[in-house]
Amino acid sequence: MVEVIVFAEGATEEQFIKRVVAPSLRPVGVFLKSQLLSTFPTVRGGALNKDRLLYYARATLKQKPMAVLTTFIDLYGLDTGFPSYGEAMRKPDLEARPACLETALKQSIIDHAECRPERVIAYIQPYEFEGLLFADCEVLSRAVPGWGSCLSKLRAIRNAFAGPEEINNHRDTSPARRLKGVLRPKYEKSEPWSPDCRKNRACRAGAGMPTLSGLDGDLAGSIR
Repeated sequence: MVEVIVFAEGATEEQFIKRVVAPSLRPVGVFLKSQLLSTFPTVRGGALNKDRLLYYARATLKQKPMAVLTTFIDLYGLDTGFPSYGEAMRKPDLEARPACLETALKQSIIDHAECRPERVIAYIQPYEFEGLLFADCEVLSRAVPGWGSCLSKLRAIRNAFAGPEEINNHRDTSPARRLKGVLRPKYEKSEPWSPDCRKNRACRAGAGMPTLSGLDGDLAGSIR
């Protein structure tokens, strides 16, 4: 059994981990626990910066010496103070940007927490969470009564891009804005649906599943 603490960026990501990812990993002995970081005395989630993340990473890894730490945050709107941010944003390839940031973030956590590399799995998705919801438009259209009539519009948006995470990240044409524009009843971040994009290989989140599912009990004994 391996415990994995997931630093989630917001409440939507936290619920996605709890409702979709965590249940699928329990059968293989990997137990995920999502955690929103405190950003203000009475607020959790959002406004994430490097120093705050490193502070909580060190504290969590020290308090839970048998756990693995991973992140679930967006490149879209990411604080520019994150390690290698400038280098990453100069890369023309969409996949290369988060990969560059993940490498730098993982090393920063390892250095700050003084932990073994095996205890850190950095994950940064290219754009906001809602991009993942386009991984399977049919499943999404069944999530809320009334959304079925919007399926053709959802497919038209998805088919205009090579992958769901490549949907435009401009403030007016971001995935969330597009969902709010076509779905009736109106899309809300708090909706209790969980479209299954875990197995969609076009998503970096789906591609990351083998990394977590590959963890096993032997790792737990080697990360103390």
